[in-house]
Amino acid sequence: MKPKIFILALTCSFMLSTTMAQNLPIFNGVDLSGWHVDVPELDTNANAGPSFIVEDGMLISMGNPLGHLITDDEYENYRITTEYRFPGETGNCGILIHASTPRSLYKMFPKSIEVQMYHENAGDFWCIVENIEVDNMVERRGPKEEWGVTEGKKRRILNLTDGSENPPGLWNRMVIECLGDKVKVWVNGDLVNEGYNATASKGQIAVQAEGAKVEFRKLELEPITEFTK
Repeated sequence: MKPKIFILALTCSFMLSTTMAQNLPIFNGVDLSGWHVDVPELDTNANAGPSFIVEDGMLISMGNPLGHLITDDEYENYRITTEYRFPGETGNCGILIHASTPRSLYKMFPKSIEVQMYHENAGDFWCIVENIEVDNMVERRGPKEEWGVTEGKKRRILNLTDGSENPPGLWNRMVIECLGDKVKVWVNGDLVNEGYNATASKGQIAVQAEGAKVEFRKLELEPITEFTK
């Protein structure tokens, strides 16, 4: 019996490892399998150009029409690692974590917490009908009476550093770790934001098309049980 038990345990271990490995690349480098597009303009203009394409193994956010590319699956307790760049004029983009109800803000943005990628602001948090707290909230978010998570409120929480991004045209590496109600963000190895008491701890992941062309050569996700120190 013991040899059989050992073989069974080894087989189960291999299957678990294989399953975990299969969960890592949420973008496969070939097509948009596992994702769906939510672009409001497509509701009335079926001929609008694509907001997201795959080219040369990269996921490309074209910037327009405005909208989001959203995972079909939900995730909880994970690390996202992405490598991205603005190949031309810099501008706005972001990765949304813990996304849920679509078009909850300005009839465009899904309920979520955005990790900003806007050039020279990478790592800012934006609260989109969800909330998160950080240290020095007044300094980084503004007067408390103006805080909120909907239209017209102070939803932006500034990151901790200046100068973490590479010059325009070069690749940046962003790591986002979500564990329970906490979120940490690194840009090119610098810890640029750390939040807690998030009002969501799981959900879908979304990539924005928000005006600027952005190339992603890596977009991976792995489960975690503890934060990187």
